[in-house]
Amino acid sequence: MEKKKKQILIGDLSLFLVAIMWGGGFVVTKNTVELMDPIYLNFLRFFIASVSMGVIFMRRLKDISREEIKYGMLMGSFLFIAFTAVNIGIQYTTVSKQAFIVASNVVMVPFIVWLATKSKPNTYEIMAAIICFIGLAIISFERNTSVNIGDLLSLLGAVFFAFHITAVGHYAKGYDPIRLTMVQFVTVAVLSLITCIIIKSDMSPISLEAKKGALYMGIFSTFLAFGIQNVAQKYTTSTHAAIILSLESVIGAILSIIILNEEMTIQIIIGCIVILIAVITAETRWKFIRRKIN
Repeated sequence: MEKKKKQILIGDLSLFLVAIMWGGGFVVTKNTVELMDPIYLNFLRFFIASVSMGVIFMRRLKDISREEIKYGMLMGSFLFIAFTAVNIGIQYTTVSKQAFIVASNVVMVPFIVWLATKSKPNTYEIMAAIICFIGLAIISFERNTSVNIGDLLSLLGAVFFAFHITAVGHYAKGYDPIRLTMVQFVTVAVLSLITCIIIKSDMSPISLEAKKGALYMGIFSTFLAFGIQNVAQKYTTSTHAAIILSLESVIGAILSIIILNEEMTIQIIIGCIVILIAVITAETRWKFIRRKIN
């Protein structure tokens, strides 16, 4: 029993580390897209992550199947659209707002699953969607009731992150997660490079500061974060994982205030809290509270 508790603790702490890396990723992205093209950053991020995985797991690719390539490319396409929207959107909104808007993807997943499998969302998931919509409305509408384009792009990113999560849940069963992840990373890198060439993005040599940002995103926010998450969730409960990973948005908001000196109005704070409640409702159904009461 003591060993199991220790494993759960280590798993929880590892997931908290992932939340910190992802939360920090919002700040790093905000700083880096000011120094280089956002889609070129996408390419560098996933190229670095792909190379990192290739160096360590090259032998695992030897027996890759057509299905793993096909499904991995589908998931990677969703990731490409999501990260492209988020990278462009961060130029027009604040880190704190984007962090919470992107976190709303967990609320969308049950409804996408409903469309794909005819499996209706439960009461908690419907409640979470309503709460999330209220939160998005609170933080996205400015005083003149106009909607920020950065918020809309961030919301588009959240939608495609939801499609990605749904696709992973539907197609990943029975296939090697390392190979699927590798294909996804390569797909995002290739699609980003093709897009850069088509729209003639600026791919000239970048500054040292931009290189540091790309390295952080590629190694910490992508390669290490996804790897740690996959291992850590084997040693803790789904409820713990959901609550801890939802802290990504809170950490992103806190770091944006500390590092970027972003202003946090009462309106944004209230909206962020409402969205966080929606995320926790969708992910946990408040089982951790009901269990204590019972």
